[in-house]
Amino acid sequence: MNIQNIFKGIRYYSPMTQVVIVGFVCFLCPGMFNALNGMGGGGQMDRTTTNNANTALYCTFIVFGIIGGSIVNLCGVRYTIAISGLSYALYSGSYIYLNHTGNGAFTIAAGAILGIGAGVMWAAQGMIMVSYPREEEKGRYIAVFWIIFNLGGMLGGILPFAINYNTDTDSLSDGVYIAFVVLECLGACLGLVLAPPSKVVRNDGTSVVLVKYTNAGREAIEIVKLFLNPMMLGLIPMCFTSNFFYSYQFGPVNGSIFNLRTRGFNNIFYWGFQMLAAYLLSFLLDNINMTRRKRGLIAFGIVAVFFNCIWGGSLKLQLRYTHGPISATETTDYPGGLLDFKDSKRVAGPMILYMLYGIGDALYQNFAYWIIGSLTNDNQKLSRYAGFYKGIQSLGATVAWQLDAKNVTYLHQLIGNWVLLVISLGPMLYVVTTLKDHSEDAIPQSAVKDIESDAEKAVDSDQLTV
Repeated sequence: MNIQNIFKGIRYYSPMTQVVIVGFVCFLCPGMFNALNGMGGGGQMDRTTTNNANTALYCTFIVFGIIGGSIVNLCGVRYTIAISGLSYALYSGSYIYLNHTGNGAFTIAAGAILGIGAGVMWAAQGMIMVSYPREEEKGRYIAVFWIIFNLGGMLGGILPFAINYNTDTDSLSDGVYIAFVVLECLGACLGLVLAPPSKVVRNDGTSVVLVKYTNAGREAIEIVKLFLNPMMLGLIPMCFTSNFFYSYQFGPVNGSIFNLRTRGFNNIFYWGFQMLAAYLLSFLLDNINMTRRKRGLIAFGIVAVFFNCIWGGSLKLQLRYTHGPISATETTDYPGGLLDFKDSKRVAGPMILYMLYGIGDALYQNFAYWIIGSLTNDNQKLSRYAGFYKGIQSLGATVAWQLDAKNVTYLHQLIGNWVLLVISLGPMLYVVTTLKDHSEDAIPQSAVKDIESDAEKAVDSDQLTV
């Protein structure tokens, strides 16, 4: 296969091109944020400021995640994503101020602002990812996005690993944070490259936009209806649990028993294995030889068994220690002290477990997005559904980060994660058993040609309404 064949037939207005673009936006913005959070404490020895910043972030994320879909429906995808991307750069930049002053107020405020931007960005991203492809392609599109997105986490792991390779410091240097800011600003600018949804057409000639009119009043009503929708209510435990485990994995595990350079090294594989898991799962989720319900049940079984196994392994590891580094003089009580990636005999087990965390995250979240995408093909509904998912997800994350901020014991945090997983499985299974083989069909492109001129005269042709 040569380069010409690879790029042959690529269309700017195709759904895949748009998913790739939004994937690179998230590669440069949320991907860098994930890498920073994955260092444990945002790369700081003291995790208190980062825990409080994450709490502030997810508090605003709850609100703007839920209403984010309506904001996207009203304002469009390009400018909302571009402006939201700048909030990631502000957050990363706040750590430079923290390094020099030790005052965490700016970082906490930046976290709250980031919650607003992230809520809107993820609602737009979710709508693009699950409403643009045809029904039989949704698993593949989710995987493509997830692979590109997690390249950001890998790059974000490589940067601190390389920059801090020969240092013994317990906090990231200004240079790492500056690199993150530059990359996140690039990601924000890339958001402007996205095409208006009204111009995106699938290869079969159907438009990705189901032609409907919307306004602020209608969107307010539709937000309320989300909390009356039986399917959405059934998915609340899944949504709540889907990011809850990050605080435990990044703090009490990666941030507590590994030294700084090894944390970055771990994150390279944590996010890398997510890419592999997403790719493999897509073959099951898009297998047209099985009914959608059967595919969902098999994926559910994989998620349930896998997560129970990794939490069992976590329990075995957790029983060996109770805390991470407390100060420059008091380190972790993990046997033998902090782990370094060169100490293969000691580090192999914990490092493999941490890599498996990445696989579990990809399986859970890709499956969650596939379930949501299976409920409808209506892009306006899916933008609200994606926002609802991220909003409730952020509620769980808010609780989780505060548990660590309030010094809840590591063992109790682990037990909480395990219990929440078990609770989420029942309602998730119920929703999967109700899935139909086909949702609402998209309309053909010919049906919207007569009103395309009206869309171009709209205040913002980037809007979903045409």
